[in-house]
Amino acid sequence: MDRGTIASRLFDTLKDKASRAVVQDVRIGLGYVGVELDDGTAGVAAVLRRDLAGGCSMLSGAGTLAGMGAEGVLALLIEGTNPLEKALGLATANALIGSPEGARDDDSIELMKLTLRDKVGMAGFFGPLIQRIRKMGIELTVLEKDHSRGDVPDEETGARILRTCSVVIITATTILNDTLEETLALLGSPRHVAILGPSTPMTADIFRDTPVTHLGGSVVADVPKVLQVISEGGGTPEMRPYLRFINIMLSGKKVRTS
Repeated sequence: MDRGTIASRLFDTLKDKASRAVVQDVRIGLGYVGVELDDGTAGVAAVLRRDLAGGCSMLSGAGTLAGMGAEGVLALLIEGTNPLEKALGLATANALIGSPEGARDDDSIELMKLTLRDKVGMAGFFGPLIQRIRKMGIELTVLEKDHSRGDVPDEETGARILRTCSVVIITATTILNDTLEETLALLGSPRHVAILGPSTPMTADIFRDTPVTHLGGSVVADVPKVLQVISEGGGTPEMRPYLRFINIMLSGKKVRTS
C-alpha cells in the first residue's frame, strides 16, 4: 500500500459532504487543532510539533480559513506540505464524520481481550494505556520516534519486534506524517490491530484491505469548551471531559484471544 493511501481514501469518502459545508472556526494550539463547521459539529487532530519547521509563521493561510468551503481545508489532508496543514485536513474530516453509526462506548483495552499470552506492540506513546497494560503483566514494547519515551533504540529493531506481536496499537498521528501504511506493512499476523487517539478518523471503509480491526477515536461533545482548551494550549487530558470516546470494530474482522 502506497504512502498516503488512507488519507486519500478519507478525502474521497468525504469530499462530496465537504462541498456542502463551510468552516466556521479554526483553532490551532500547541497540542491539537480544532475545526468547527457551519452545522455546529467539530473535529480535532493532534499537532506533531517536533516535525514543524522553525520561524514565526506556521501557516501561510492564517486569517483566511474561517469562512472557507470545507472541501478546501479537507484537501490539506492530501495536499498539505507539513503535518500542521495535514492536521487541519484531518480535523475537518473528523468534523464531517461526526458521530458514526455503529460506534460503541466500550473501553478500548477491554475490546482487545488481552491475555498473558499476548505480545503487544505500541507504535506511538499512549501513557495511560502503557500503565494499564503493564499492570496486567502483559508484555508490551513501545515504539516511539522520541527514543526517550520508547523501548527500542532504532527503527530496525522496532520493525523486527512488530512482526512478532499478536496485538498492535498504532497512533492515528501516523496519518499525519505518512507512516501509517509502512507501519501496517511491517506487521506479521496480529490478531488485533487498533488505530487509537482523538485524531482517529472513525470511518471503517477506508481501512479495507488492511490488518486494522479496531478504531478508537472521539466525538466532540462540547464544541466551545474543546475549542477553548485547544486555544489555551491544552491536550487530551484537558479535552477529555468534553469529548465522547468511541470505538468501532471493523465489520467481518473477528477479535479472538491468543
